[in-house]
Amino acid sequence: MPVQLLSPESMLQPVPYAHVSVSTGSRHVHVAGQIGRDPDTGDLADDLTGQVAQTLRNTARGLAAAGATFADVVRLRFFVTRWSPEKMGEFMAGVDLVARELDLPQPMPPASLIGVEILFEADVLVEVEAYAVLD
Repeated sequence: MPVQLLSPESMLQPVPYAHVSVSTGSRHVHVAGQIGRDPDTGDLADDLTGQVAQTLRNTARGLAAAGATFADVVRLRFFVTRWSPEKMGEFMAGVDLVARELDLPQPMPPASLIGVEILFEADVLVEVEAYAVLD
């Protein structure tokens, strides 16, 4: 297995992601910032939950093009506009919406959620980058 996810008991528990990932593969896959715009229709969900779900779907498409899945992901980085802790429920609802569809590992790989003022389009609420390792 090229990626092993760990959450040592000595680290903060519970969290929805693993604290540590160990990769052993030699081929690296980087998926650039994906947004919640449906590539087939061009539509963008108008809420955070919908954009998180579509953003993860778009990330899965990028991973698949390289022969990878979320099981190969070492790290995720989310950028969310005008972030506040009160948005966590809506954010996680988007993850939960596609968890089974995309076979997201539970817990998720190490992840960072970074609040930003604005992304490159005013109506884009979330962007995600993924880093994966394959054998």
